[in-house]
Amino acid sequence: MDALIAQKGPFQVEVEAGEEYYWCACGRSQKQPYCDGSHKGTGLAPQVFKADKSKTVFLCGCKRTGKSPFCDGTHGKL
Repeated sequence: MDALIAQKGPFQVEVEAGEEYYWCACGRSQKQPYCDGSHKGTGLAPQVFKADKSKTVFLCGCKRTGKSPFCDGTHGKL
């Protein structure tokens, strides 16, 4: 099953050093850009990442990035 486009642009979020995050890779979560378990049965799974430091990041909203979970501008080609 293919990932849905949650939005055609990144999600700007604050992350905290040492915290673990679950980025929604399927596009179905109602808690974008994070996973809420909506991927069950799709064959897709969230991507877990740990913040190396507290900062602002841009997480992919179109679910087509080549640098998941981070935006790489792919949404500009959709």
